[in-house]
Amino acid sequence: MKPVLKQLLAIAFSLTTALLSMNAHAQTQDGYTDLIDGVSLDGWNIIGNANWVIGKGIIEGNKPSGFLVSSKSYRNFIIRAEFWAESDTNSGIFIRCQDPKQVSAGNAYEVNIWDTRPGQEYSTGAIVDVAKVNPIHKAGGRWNTMEITANGSQLIVTMNGAITVADARDSKFSEGLIALQSAGGTVKFRKLQIKPI
Repeated sequence: MKPVLKQLLAIAFSLTTALLSMNAHAQTQDGYTDLIDGVSLDGWNIIGNANWVIGKGIIEGNKPSGFLVSSKSYRNFIIRAEFWAESDTNSGIFIRCQDPKQVSAGNAYEVNIWDTRPGQEYSTGAIVDVAKVNPIHKAGGRWNTMEITANGSQLIVTMNGAITVADARDSKFSEGLIALQSAGGTVKFRKLQIKPI
């Protein structure tokens, strides 16, 4: 291959990579910013031993146990997520995480994705140890939407439209990182967006 052609291909590859990276954090018309792009882990750090597979617009966790942890911290916001989980998947979206190296329900708010959790009051849609889920919502085997609002001490979770499944006030954590969990079974995220309040 001619040196000039090699240089042009290298430049084209660099520009494509840069554009994909910028699109991962592009703002939509309604004020939301994409946190995942389905082609890279730009903006995320891996902790633990989970297996994360990226491609076709999806981030998939299919092995326990670990997290993707955002590199940025957030205070008041709305998160919109689209996820698919098996009925026995143990996953969740953790918000306002205090420790980027060790994420737990004790140092963050865990919005659960776990249909078969012992103690169904904290199954899918609940905020573990803060807000019980009502009504109980089964998400396994299909794509679901979840919206999480954290505005000061007010925490609200809605599932698949306007169904509020958890609503509480808690002021333990006012700001922190976001983390996606893979703790058993398969979970897939094809959208994760955030809008500051």
